[in-house]
Amino acid sequence: MCEADKIHIRSATVKKKGSPMIPPWPGPVKNSFHKGFSSNASPVRGCNGVCKATTNLWGRLFDEGYKADVAIHTDDGGIVYAHANLLGTASPVLKGLLKQRKVSHRLKTISIQGFPYDAVRVFIRFLYSSCYEEKEMEEFVVALLVLSHLYAVSPLKQECQQKLEDGLLTTENVVDIFQLALLCDAPRLSLICHRMILKNFKAVSVTEGWKVMKQSHPTLERELLDSAIEEDNSRKERIRKIDERKIYLLLYDAMEALVHIYRDGCQTIGPWHKDLKENKDPCKYIACKGLELLVRHFAGCKLRVPGVHGCIHCKRMWQLLELHSRLCADSHVCKVPLCRNFKERIRKQSKKDEIRWKMLVKKILRTKKIAGAPFLTLADVSSLW
Repeated sequence: MCEADKIHIRSATVKKKGSPMIPPWPGPVKNSFHKGFSSNASPVRGCNGVCKATTNLWGRLFDEGYKADVAIHTDDGGIVYAHANLLGTASPVLKGLLKQRKVSHRLKTISIQGFPYDAVRVFIRFLYSSCYEEKEMEEFVVALLVLSHLYAVSPLKQECQQKLEDGLLTTENVVDIFQLALLCDAPRLSLICHRMILKNFKAVSVTEGWKVMKQSHPTLERELLDSAIEEDNSRKERIRKIDERKIYLLLYDAMEALVHIYRDGCQTIGPWHKDLKENKDPCKYIACKGLELLVRHFAGCKLRVPGVHGCIHCKRMWQLLELHSRLCADSHVCKVPLCRNFKERIRKQSKKDEIRWKMLVKKILRTKKIAGAPFLTLADVSSLW
């Protein structure tokens, strides 16, 4: 019997600092089994390297019970006949139980309680041929997982975990499987269940399994709630960083477009000595069109004064020009207006403003990794770190 109520759930497996990477299987589980057929021609899975005839022979030995010397009793009155030598070889736990049993009417008798007859029969049959019918595995996968853990049958335990990962794990049963995985020392399965609970928390938290867990293991429920809150906060933080990165990339693109407009010209705007043509190929700089409108406004606006009292559009232009001057490698040859003026102004700025601008420049450079950008030198970049 599983005796789940007597085993303390190790809630420490639910970590509050995020789930680690799912460990790989110790061996090629999927490749270590191949499709075969049982004695009644239904699809089963058998051990790799064992021919179908040998697998069927072991299956017949179990089905016919030829010279069986063990009777396994189940709760519902069923009896499964088996062979002591084979059971002891396949399971060290069963080997210990059989040593303690006395022979009665030429049979040793053991009991497997807490599991239906059909599940016990599938379990014992696996010990013979390493085979199972797919429908039976789907029906008794939970019982087989517990049996394989209780009686130390690693191949079956690994196979049950694989089947659950491959599709038998649902939002309805994930809480129950999670608790069983903790009890049955299945860290990979418990980690997968934990991630599935966090990913589908709203759906899982209204299931019957969650309600039962809330009553029987409130500590585990609280730790899952804490994990869900932390996961949600982490998700929001990731979104914030992604949005922040997009802003820095846009600022860098704006800096490139600004240099492009004043150095090369773009379609209808540029230096006076450039031959501008409206039918040029589309500009490769995304921010160029918006900057063109901003530059035209800046050139003709009557409130073009820096500070609080100036035009809001011109204020943006002032900020872009100052940002460019902080990124510009050489203001003496730069074609962007006021670049040298802002270089002079930087020396007179307050320490607070200087730190704020340096942090912005540093984040833009880190985001784009632009040590080789056309208007930056390696020395300028390294001086910012």
